[in-house]
Amino acid sequence: PRAILQWNVGSHRDISLQSLALFRLLEPRIEILVLGTGDRVEQLPPAMLKQMRLCGIAVEVQDTPNACATFNFLMSERRLTAAGLIPP
Repeated sequence: PRAILQWNVGSHRDISLQSLALFRLLEPRIEILVLGTGDRVEQLPPAMLKQMRLCGIAVEVQDTPNACATFNFLMSERRLTAAGLIPP
């Protein structure tokens, strides 16, 4: 079901495996996590992205405005998705 949760991340530097644990706990299990990193796309450590893939979750990193659009598109397709958004 749709839910809004507090994600204690202030910038892309705060994104870690620990902060992403929230998305691994969601039920039903999500397929895709869309991360919006603010005004611009910020690179995340490849090991972090690999660990999420090993958990069965694809991660798409975009600037926040595009992440919102991608999330809405995936939701319209009824995909099991979540978004972690940092305000621009």
